[in-house]
Amino acid sequence: MFKRIYLEITNVCNLNCSFCPGTTRPSRFLSPAEFRILAEKLRPNTRYLYLHVMGEPLLHPALGELLTIASDLDFRVCLTTNGTLLTERADTLLSAPCLHKVSVSLHSFEGNGRQDGLASYLNNVLDFSRQAAEKGVICALRLWNEGGANARNGEIAELLSEHCGVDVKNLPYDGNGNRKLRDNLYLESAERFDWPDPSAPERQTQFCHALTQQIAVLCDGTVVPCCLDGEGRIPLGNLFEQELTEILASPRAAAMRRGFAARQPAEELCRRCGYAVRFNR
Repeated sequence: MFKRIYLEITNVCNLNCSFCPGTTRPSRFLSPAEFRILAEKLRPNTRYLYLHVMGEPLLHPALGELLTIASDLDFRVCLTTNGTLLTERADTLLSAPCLHKVSVSLHSFEGNGRQDGLASYLNNVLDFSRQAAEKGVICALRLWNEGGANARNGEIAELLSEHCGVDVKNLPYDGNGNRKLRDNLYLESAERFDWPDPSAPERQTQFCHALTQQIAVLCDGTVVPCCLDGEGRIPLGNLFEQELTEILASPRAAAMRRGFAARQPAEELCRRCGYAVRFNR
């Protein structure tokens, strides 16, 4: 069992953010039939299904149907969004019994081309979060841009303070760098990180939770070790063509697990991951 499995329902996005490398893979949306095939194969291995790797999941035209399938399979669904489509997709999201958590990348605001509309953007995000909280859905507002495009983080904190009736800057952090704004609403702060890149220098990465706590499935069915392999550079198999047990038992997957257990990553790409270095601490 994995704590979570990422299932990419589309690799298409409506923004172009500086922190995101995007993907050169062909644009694709999983059909509901394809989604059911993959979800049924994943269900014995997790209850928590994350509907993203690359792309903006709220762009999917059949999102409601995908959530119905996930509900039928008794998944707890989490997704990450840039937040620009929350208002128009709110009814679809909040009517889904399976919806557990929505993470909103507030740091994507710098890529939405409306630098003068921050207050309006946050109003829409917070209106959705209020509706979600009433239904018991967790919302996490992410500012994962410390040391990056964070020039307006102070303004964001002030607007959040005004809306939530708390002094965000003086709220205590939990052990994961999160601050509780109100019931079911959290602000997550983190440093900007560099995505794994074969052209990047080695970063002394020692460990990762890939293949022990999580795996990811791209929208063409390719199984990869983690949600940061957005280009599918470490393909372990294809879930449309194989069973997950066969893919996880492959020599490459086994070598990766042994490497992380020994704190000596087997894959060159993993040794060039700017996110995984935090697990060295």
